[in-house]
Amino acid sequence: MSERRQEPSSHSKRVAVGRAGLHFMLLVLAGVTLVPFVWLLLASLKTPEDFAGSLFFPRNAEGAIDLGRFTFTNYERLFTEVGLGNALLNSVFLASAAAVLATVCCAAAGYALAHFRFKGRIPLSLVLIATVVIPPTLLLAPLYKLLFDLSLLDTYTGLLLPGLAPAFGIILFRQAMLQGVPTALLEAGRIDGCSEWGLFVDVAMPLVRPMVGAFMMITFLAMWNNFITPQIVLQSQEKYPLAVAVAQLRGLYQQEYGMMMAGTVVAVAPVAALFLWFQRDFIAGLTSGAVKG
Repeated sequence: MSERRQEPSSHSKRVAVGRAGLHFMLLVLAGVTLVPFVWLLLASLKTPEDFAGSLFFPRNAEGAIDLGRFTFTNYERLFTEVGLGNALLNSVFLASAAAVLATVCCAAAGYALAHFRFKGRIPLSLVLIATVVIPPTLLLAPLYKLLFDLSLLDTYTGLLLPGLAPAFGIILFRQAMLQGVPTALLEAGRIDGCSEWGLFVDVAMPLVRPMVGAFMMITFLAMWNNFITPQIVLQSQEKYPLAVAVAQLRGLYQQEYGMMMAGTVVAVAPVAALFLWFQRDFIAGLTSGAVKG
């Protein structure tokens, strides 16, 4: 009896040791992952002399760590001399508008492909799937010509319009609507007199809410980090988003690395906070439909 009573305790000890080892390994990996972000934040608070003279923490003449040498001058100059605040507002507007508009358009198109029966539905779906493999850079030249003919160059409309209904988003929502919205539920709504728009807004969209959150996050990040297209479509410097404005901090003959690091922190911090806030919906949306049943 005594030997049997000792078995659970030894097993629980092994489980506890295994969990402790796993947690220690995760902490080490998390620390390695966070090192570049810590360096970026500390570098943004350094003067040019301290940036070149120390790796992480600035040091005084005796070689000791001197936290008093940290300064917010780089951030102050970004918003006073460089005018990065205007670029930040441009990015917030463009990313938010692109996320909302693209989500609505892709969700509506995916709903129609999934639950409407019309001629050419299958060929249209195949064409959409085929367009996903086309590199976006190949479309820059025809996009510029089209926007020039429509007089949409140097406008936010010309920057937002090409991304309103990407094929990738339509395919995602088509699969989400097929797997998450039962046809019987829609038929019951039609029998009760609900309109198609009402079925889409009140029935289909709540059922695919995780996919809505995930796609909005993906679209927001894509527009926030968009670097090439704004330089082609926009021609006025005051309309540039944050990604382009930060890249222009590089000088021709002199590099102010502290200001560049501060601009990078300003560009990274909002999207990092947004991802941490919506990470559950993002992960749930990406894994929706992965397990059947």
